[in-house]
Amino acid sequence: LQAVPRRIEGFDISNTQGAQSVASMVVFIDGEPAKREYRHFRIKTVQGANDFASMNEVLLRRLRRAQLTENAWPMPDLILVDGGPEQLAFAKRARDELGLDVPMFGLAKRLEEIWLPGEGEPVILDKRSPAMHLIQRIRDEAHRFAITHHRKLRGKAGIHSRLEDVPGIGPARRRALLAAFRSIKGIAEQDADALAGVPGMSRAAAQALYDA
Repeated sequence: LQAVPRRIEGFDISNTQGAQSVASMVVFIDGEPAKREYRHFRIKTVQGANDFASMNEVLLRRLRRAQLTENAWPMPDLILVDGGPEQLAFAKRARDELGLDVPMFGLAKRLEEIWLPGEGEPVILDKRSPAMHLIQRIRDEAHRFAITHHRKLRGKAGIHSRLEDVPGIGPARRRALLAAFRSIKGIAEQDADALAGVPGMSRAAAQALYDA
């Protein structure tokens, strides 16, 4: 690098066998997390568990935001991709497609190897070096941010599907029930009268839900 990178962005993908696939973008400025700059991305164009293609989609979407004429996101000085040379290659493809030259690298978990675009051998830093600690911190934060959001979406999907199986419980009633009782467990603890008292619930729907 020709200059110290002030804004470093880390990216990670999280899914469960391809379901609820999300990506995280964390931002460190001058070596410290800038949490207001963090972003999540729902994967839109990739079917199944394909982390490589998902990384390509996310980098395309993120870097396009830096090319907008209005409300553009700041261009990163350096991009860290969670993964080895394969993930990095798909990230680089997105960058090259947009005609950009943002420096990027991958960090492979198993041996903490640093991979640079087009290089056949990894860079190995001293495990005790401040540079290595910073890189690991960004990678770990990207992973934490991705998996936390993924678990939240997975939990919402589970609640949604269980209520969806009950006749007469549509989207509006699901929202009202969760607003009233906070969780599936909270709903299950109610009797039919309490369920019928939720705004928008009918007696028949309340009884069906109670029976279920």
